[in-house]
Amino acid sequence: MKANFPSELDRNGYAPSILQEDCTRCFACGRRDRKLDRHEVFPAAFRQKSKKYGLWVCLCHDPCHLGRDGYQYDASKSYGLKAYAQAEAMKTYGWSTTEFIHMFGKNYLPERIDDDN
Repeated sequence: MKANFPSELDRNGYAPSILQEDCTRCFACGRRDRKLDRHEVFPAAFRQKSKKYGLWVCLCHDPCHLGRDGYQYDASKSYGLKAYAQAEAMKTYGWSTTEFIHMFGKNYLPERIDDDN
C-alpha cells in the first residue's frame, strides 16, 4: 500500500471527504434546506475504512439517502457511487486496483486497471 490515513479525523472518526468539497449541501440534489446525513460509500465491514479515507458524502435524509429511490436502496446509484469513490481513492492515494481490492474487497470500475504497467 502506498498511502497512510489521509489526515486528522473528527470526533466521530471521519476524515474530510475526498468525494465532496461542500458538505453543506446534498451530494445528489445540491439542496441545503434539508437535514443531511453522512453516507459512507462502502458499508458494513468497510464502513470504518470509508470514514478514515474520506469515502463518504452528505445526502438529504429524505429523499436522496433513505427515500424510495435514495442511494441506500437503489443498487445502481449505490454501485455508481462506489465506482466513483474507487476511482477517486486510487487517484488520491496512489493505489492500484489490486491494492483497492485488498482494502475494500471488490473492484467497482468497469475495467480492471493493469497493475503491471
